[in-house]
Amino acid sequence: MIHERTSADLAQARAEGRIGGRRRKLADKQRREIGESMAFSCESGAEMARFYGVSEPTVLRIVAAHRQSIES
Repeated sequence: MIHERTSADLAQARAEGRIGGRRRKLADKQRREIGESMAFSCESGAEMARFYGVSEPTVLRIVAAHRQSIES
């Protein structure tokens, strides 16, 4: 019964446009700025991480995703 109620509530939330999961710390604009600045300038990943308050692996993932979107 708990499973049925949970499934029904999740389906209702999705129908209303809400999705689950943790919110992103950076907005899409900030992610785009990181990708572009790392691709076209000489700023390091550590500098960008400190500036935006995220970890360096996060910056590297953003840059990798940005490079993929440029290539395709």
